[in-house]
Amino acid sequence: MTGFFERHRPTLQAALAAAAKRDFWSAYPEVPSGKIYGETAKDDGLAAFEARLGKAFDLPDHPSEGAVGAEVSPYGSSLGITYPAASADMLIMASRAAAPQWAAAAPEVRTGICLEILARLNARSFEMANAVMHTTGQAFAMAFQAGGPHAQDRGLEAVAYAYAEMSRIPAQATWTKPQGRGEPIVVEKHWRILPRGVSLAIGCNTFPTWNSYPGLFASLATGNTVIVKPHPAAILPLAITVEIARQVLVEEGFAADIVLLAADAPGAEITKDLVQHPAVAIVDYTGSNSFGSWVRENAGKADVYTEEAGVNSIVIGATDNFAGMCGNIAFSLSLYSGQMCTAPQDIFVPRDGIQTDEGHKSFDQVAAGIAAAVDGLLADPARAAGVCGAIANPATLARIATSRPLGRVVRDSASVDGLDDARTATPLILAVDATDAEAYGEERFGPIAFVVAVDDVTDGVNRAADLAERKGAITAALYETDEARILAAADRFATAGVNLSVNLTGGIYVNQSAAFSDFHVTGANPAGNASLTDAAFVANRFRVVMWRRPAAA
Repeated sequence: MTGFFERHRPTLQAALAAAAKRDFWSAYPEVPSGKIYGETAKDDGLAAFEARLGKAFDLPDHPSEGAVGAEVSPYGSSLGITYPAASADMLIMASRAAAPQWAAAAPEVRTGICLEILARLNARSFEMANAVMHTTGQAFAMAFQAGGPHAQDRGLEAVAYAYAEMSRIPAQATWTKPQGRGEPIVVEKHWRILPRGVSLAIGCNTFPTWNSYPGLFASLATGNTVIVKPHPAAILPLAITVEIARQVLVEEGFAADIVLLAADAPGAEITKDLVQHPAVAIVDYTGSNSFGSWVRENAGKADVYTEEAGVNSIVIGATDNFAGMCGNIAFSLSLYSGQMCTAPQDIFVPRDGIQTDEGHKSFDQVAAGIAAAVDGLLADPARAAGVCGAIANPATLARIATSRPLGRVVRDSASVDGLDDARTATPLILAVDATDAEAYGEERFGPIAFVVAVDDVTDGVNRAADLAERKGAITAALYETDEARILAAADRFATAGVNLSVNLTGGIYVNQSAAFSDFHVTGANPAGNASLTDAAFVANRFRVVMWRRPAAA
């Protein structure tokens, strides 16, 4: 039963090599091209998505005590899909019943099955793009990339790390200890990988696959059964994932319930019941700090891996490309309407201004330059729709309204032309002083940004790093021309546990995190306690047990 492993061995080896080099590599093409995925792939994917609307999602033999489903596309229409629903106890019982068979499988068998699941997910990337688009509000191009190939790369990365960690342990060895003139002691030793048990993957509304695949595949590859708990507003992408996983498992003679879907309804979530269940050994969570704190406090003996929220900052000290800087920041603020855990919120600018290739720019001129770049980026309605997408949660629109009085409006938020049936909003940019910490010192999720007047670049760096230490941050950015100040900022942000980007003016943005190269989240500040993906993310998902005996004479 190692056919899949041999089939996908080149992909696995390439992934391991890429993770070691940290250079660009991707197993799954990010371009939604018919030349890559098939000339009819786009139409076939849309048809597959539309065929699911208004129907029950079929998961053969999945535990069920009823049906749930209340997804509404941020673009305006109800999906009308219902999913099998079961209690936490029923799901746990089914998961535990499937566990012994999966735990007994060789690491190569489990790894091969994971790689086959990822390959099949990739083949259905257009269907997944539509599912992600109409549950999260991402524009199609972003939904294809982030919901499809980029998420698949993150899953592959986790599988590669898991295989590498399991492969460090030999299956058996002969242990020989010399005894001087006497006969040596010879012991036959055997080791096996022991999974932890039931793993719970809690998905989020905005990036259901990208954020869930690392934990899902890390646990699955290391022999744990997995219960996938989607956000009630974004079930479909993870339901498709579970569907494919169960199909592959059954084809290979394994129990489908090795992977289960924990669908629930808004206001009647079963997340807490699952987290608190003593059989759950691993919890992967992406979401707010408040619920993340609850998960960590109530997960009992389970190991918890979280990506939570934070206040991401940009510090501007000087630039030799003012237009490029403003354009880069504008795109980062606008992309998916700021609904990314990596999106910047606070932009610290010296109140006396900065030096640029266009001469000295005052604080107001820097703020105005960023606002003008946003206006230019979003001037064309079609491009604005493709960049901003739609707002996933109505609470985000309300948050924009309540944020307006917090500072001087440099650029007001508005809806995106041409998306009249959708929830949309362009960036709101406010100017505040460093003393207005109550305004900018809390995460305000969505297209809300503060340009904060500080004493100088060092003051900005210290304030941004301090925020990261107290509130959490996943990304930070710096614009500076002095090398000594750049290195000092790198040291300060490293101490705060934040990944730093310096002088981005081209086609790479602070929001972006590349699999096999960037460690997403450091686990070193309150924005999360784990990193996607390093050895620590996978190695504790299994134990190593041994049996031994004296070698036969």
